[in-house]
Amino acid sequence: MGFVQYFVKRLATYLAVLFIGITITFFLPRFMPSNPIDNYIAQMQSQAGQTLTPEATQKLRSSLEELYGLKGDLFSQYLTYLKRVFLSFDFGPSLSSYPRPVSEMIFAALPWTIGLLITTTFFAWLLGNLIGLMAGYYHNKRAATALEVIGVILYPIPYYILALTLILLLAFVWPIFPLSPTFPPGGFSFDMVGIILYNSVLPALTLVLAGFGWNILSMKSLAYATKEEAYVTFARLKGTPDWTRMTSYVFRNAMLPQITALVLSIGTIFNGALITEILFSYPGLGLLMRTAAGSGDYNLLYGAITMSIIAVATAGLILDLIYPLFDPRIRYR
Repeated sequence: MGFVQYFVKRLATYLAVLFIGITITFFLPRFMPSNPIDNYIAQMQSQAGQTLTPEATQKLRSSLEELYGLKGDLFSQYLTYLKRVFLSFDFGPSLSSYPRPVSEMIFAALPWTIGLLITTTFFAWLLGNLIGLMAGYYHNKRAATALEVIGVILYPIPYYILALTLILLLAFVWPIFPLSPTFPPGGFSFDMVGIILYNSVLPALTLVLAGFGWNILSMKSLAYATKEEAYVTFARLKGTPDWTRMTSYVFRNAMLPQITALVLSIGTIFNGALITEILFSYPGLGLLMRTAAGSGDYNLLYGAITMSIIAVATAGLILDLIYPLFDPRIRYR
C-alpha cells in the first residue's frame, strides 16, 4: 500500500511538471514579436521573386494558420495544442521541411542521439567514478594524486574546445578519422554499423572526455569523505580487507549522489549535444534544434523542446522510483 501511494504522488508530480513545461513551451514563443507565418510568406516571396496580391496573401495566411494550429484565439490554439501533443504527439508539419511531419523528423534523429549520448554518458560515468573512487580512497598515494590531476585538467575545458582539439589532432594532423563524418543511406547491415561506429568515434571521445573530469572529482571528494566515516573506521579495525571496504562500504554510499547525476544526465541527453553535433555534422536532436531555431521553424522547435521536457521529467520519475533500491534508508511512503 505504501508503494502505491508513493507511486501515485510521484506520478501526479510528473504529470504536473509535463503540463507546466508544455504550457510554457506553447505560450513563450507566442509572446515574441516575430510571427512565423509572416516570416514564411516573406521568405517565400523573396525566393519566388514576386509579390502576392493582398487577397492571395490573406488566403495563404489563413491556410497556413489552419495547417500550423494558429487559427482562432490564443485559448482555442492552446486547447488544440494540448490535444495534439498529449493524444497523438502531433506537432504538425515542419515549416522548414514542409510537408514532412515534425514527429517524423524527431523520431529519425532520436536514435542517433540516444546511440551516441547514452553510450558516452554511461562510459564516462562508470570510468570516471571508478577512477575517482580509487583517487579518493587512496588519496595519499602518488598514483591517486595523478588521477586527480587528470580530472582537474579535463573538468574546466569546454567540450567544444575538446572537440576542436580532437578534430585538429585526429582528423587533420593525423588523419585517423574523417574530418566531416558521412553516414550513407541504407538499411541495417554489419557494414553500415561499422561505418557508423567509425564516424562516431570523435564525437563520442569528445563527450566522454567532457564528462570524465567531473565524475573523477566528484567521486573523489565523496569517497574521501565517506572513508572517514565511523562505520568504515570500525570495519578497518575489524580487519576487513581494503578492497571490501572500498567497494562495499565506501563506494555503495558515495555512489548515491552520482546515481542522481547519472539519471538527470540521461534525461538531458534528449537535448542533444548541440555544439558537438554541429561541429561533427552529427544528425541528432541537437543539430535538429539548431536548424529549427535558425529557420524559425516553431513546430520543430516545439517538438524538440517537448521531447526534452518529457525526457527530464521521466528521468526524475524513474529516479524517485528506483532510489529506495539503492538506499535502504529511504522507504516508499
